[in-house]
Amino acid sequence: MKKILLTLLFIIALSAVKAQVSFGKSKLFNDGWQFYLGAEPGEKSRWQSVDLPHDWSVKQRLSPTLASAQGYLPGGIGWYRKTLTLSNFTPSEMYYLYFEGVYNRSEVFVNGQLVGKRPNGYISFLYDVTPYLKAGDNQIEVKVDHSRQADSRWYTGSGIYRNVWLVTANQVHIAQWGIYAVSSVDKKQGILGVEIALENNTDSNRKLQIINELIDSSGKTVATHTGKTDIGGKVKNQSVKIQLKVKNPLLWDLDNPNLYTLKTRILENGKVIDETTTTTGFRTFTFDPDKGFFLNGKNLKMKGVCIHHDAGVLGSAVPKSVWKRRLLNLKEIGVNAIRTSHNPQSSDLYALADELGLLVLDEAYDEWEFPKRKWLEGWNVGTPGFEGSYDFFAEWGETDLSDMVRRDRNHLSIFAYSIGNEVDYPNDPYSHPVLAGGEGTGFTQAVFGGYKPDAPNAERLGGIAKKLAAAVKKYDASRPVTAGLAGVAMSNNTEYPFVLDITGYNYTESRYAEDHVKYPKRVLFGSENRHDLPAWKAVTDNDYVFGQFLWTGIDYLGESGRYPSRGFYSGLLDFGGFIKPRGYFRQSLWSSKPMIYMGTYPTPGKNARNSMNDVFSQTNAETNYVERTPSMDAWSIWNYNDNQMIRVVVYTNAAKAKLLLDGKEIGETKNYNPETGIIFWDVPYRAGKLEAIGLDASDRETARYAIQSSGRPYALKVVRAEKSVEKEDVAQIVVQVVDENGVPVMLSDDEITCSVSNNAKLLGLEASNNEDMGDYTDNRQRAFHGRLLAYVKAREAGTVKVKFTSVWLQGTETEIDVK
Repeated sequence: MKKILLTLLFIIALSAVKAQVSFGKSKLFNDGWQFYLGAEPGEKSRWQSVDLPHDWSVKQRLSPTLASAQGYLPGGIGWYRKTLTLSNFTPSEMYYLYFEGVYNRSEVFVNGQLVGKRPNGYISFLYDVTPYLKAGDNQIEVKVDHSRQADSRWYTGSGIYRNVWLVTANQVHIAQWGIYAVSSVDKKQGILGVEIALENNTDSNRKLQIINELIDSSGKTVATHTGKTDIGGKVKNQSVKIQLKVKNPLLWDLDNPNLYTLKTRILENGKVIDETTTTTGFRTFTFDPDKGFFLNGKNLKMKGVCIHHDAGVLGSAVPKSVWKRRLLNLKEIGVNAIRTSHNPQSSDLYALADELGLLVLDEAYDEWEFPKRKWLEGWNVGTPGFEGSYDFFAEWGETDLSDMVRRDRNHLSIFAYSIGNEVDYPNDPYSHPVLAGGEGTGFTQAVFGGYKPDAPNAERLGGIAKKLAAAVKKYDASRPVTAGLAGVAMSNNTEYPFVLDITGYNYTESRYAEDHVKYPKRVLFGSENRHDLPAWKAVTDNDYVFGQFLWTGIDYLGESGRYPSRGFYSGLLDFGGFIKPRGYFRQSLWSSKPMIYMGTYPTPGKNARNSMNDVFSQTNAETNYVERTPSMDAWSIWNYNDNQMIRVVVYTNAAKAKLLLDGKEIGETKNYNPETGIIFWDVPYRAGKLEAIGLDASDRETARYAIQSSGRPYALKVVRAEKSVEKEDVAQIVVQVVDENGVPVMLSDDEITCSVSNNAKLLGLEASNNEDMGDYTDNRQRAFHGRLLAYVKAREAGTVKVKFTSVWLQGTETEIDVK
């Protein structure tokens, strides 16, 4: 851990805060913006001051009349504007605006002139604004059109929800995303191949010197290369390739994410005219259709999760520190891979994956040339809508995908690019004669409504996939192309799966064995899977399946059930990034560290419905529900009626477990159940301290977990808070309701008020209750399971004071040092 910390500190010191554009000098352009919500800018009094990143949708009122796909939140059209003052403007220096993400259909204006349009809300883009600027004040305006508010199956957010940068550069500089570093390892020598793309915006030929320096985590230079090149006038993307060799390089892996820094300088007449740093390193990976995935020569099962880009109350404007806490919690429970479902995410996420040691499946699209159904009145009910991003796919599809690859390709964590998710869902929108069933099709009856000849022909998928795969390979041939297939049996009758280097199956574990035999060269994995144990055994029992990606790693807004429902609730972590019971269940399957967790719920009887099921179970439950497998969603509650029969479940990787109440064993010691992965007892409730103890095969204790009956809510207690943060960073403060003895009151839903000092801003309060449709962005919120999370952004250096109060409860406060 100390080694990792030193590495991170060095990288931060060397690279500082900069835009991921690989050239020029960049400066955050986030503060001092004005925002107006409306189709056309109105009177000055209706503009409000905002700092970026900014998501306007999450700040609006939830309504059951709005699309459940968007979490019952609105879209709309918004305008942003800011003044850029240039006192010493000269056209010999170039100026660029770099937007990391604007949702969506953005138009950028400078001094009233349209600079450019970018419809895709997830793609980062750069504009040369030099021709539009003048000395003095310059008006920057951005129009964001999310009037097609049900254009996604999940919550997208609206606005300039990622960072904006002002980049200044010499007229001769490295091209946008112009550094491409690919490593290989041969025996004990590491080879870093570097391609540098250059750009000359002048009319004259230029003679340049290029110096590349590779620096390890301690700050030591381990390899250098100096070369010369000529570049003609008005030339874009002139490529120069070099190699750097390192003896015995430290490899990047999941436990030791060793990173190096590549420093590239461009000189003319001995003077540096451009320079950049690139985080890189050394690692190898291979895929085998029979043996799966190998990282640095070692076979590895991917224990993955799918994640969306929002963070509950923060919407889509998620600070890096929030992502870091979330990723650390995922890694704590055994997650080693993430899938960016179903779009490129913030550059911060990939950088953190590099630093923390997580593999990443980088994904681009959820639909291609035709839209999918989006549910407007509840999940899978009501009348579907057909808005989406399909209308600009033909024009922008390959360009957007290429830009995703160019932006992200230097991240060691990325192992593959996905060109689509469930674009082959049968009859949504594509159809195929195989869906009619019949002899030789593999279907005994028509599926998904049978073949629909008027629907788009699924044969089209292969041609589109070829174009997208070529766009990926043009800019990065070192990684495989994949996709998440939803209709494998249908798609196997098209070219689509055969275009892919590795093939993801969504919820189709039943096809693994059959297709492994039928297509022996196909590399298989679960690109989207349920949480049940059989889905994981399909991975562990088959060497040729290299991993799975659970749906989902973190609860996310949108794709909601019937109102009230903020979002999809099957995550290992909740909206606030806390580990849920099913996260601990997954830890018992995926973690090598000894662990045990205990939860409880009333013992289910015949026809008794378990209210703790995830959204999958809720929507698919039979009318007369009978629990067949002990719940993986049991919370650590020990407050019931005397003698009420309670099911106590334990999730552990120990060989066996026993149960104690106030120090005395109740029930019998039970062995781990390999069929369910859960040990359970049905016991009559009695108040006290309940403990679960994990034991190895020799009855030695390996782990212990305890829960205590609580009294009534008595006080608020801060249980997590940063001691210090940097200016403009976000502190994450957790307050817990406790009884007179300091025991957490899990059943508390007391309303809590949060106030912060003037040198900070409260971004929102998150209780993680999926059914609470109140305003999470104000300073009052009901606790859920007795807990509440406050996001506080530090504005100025000094001491930030944060105070929590609640009627009838003792309040609490904390202080944070802002540097």
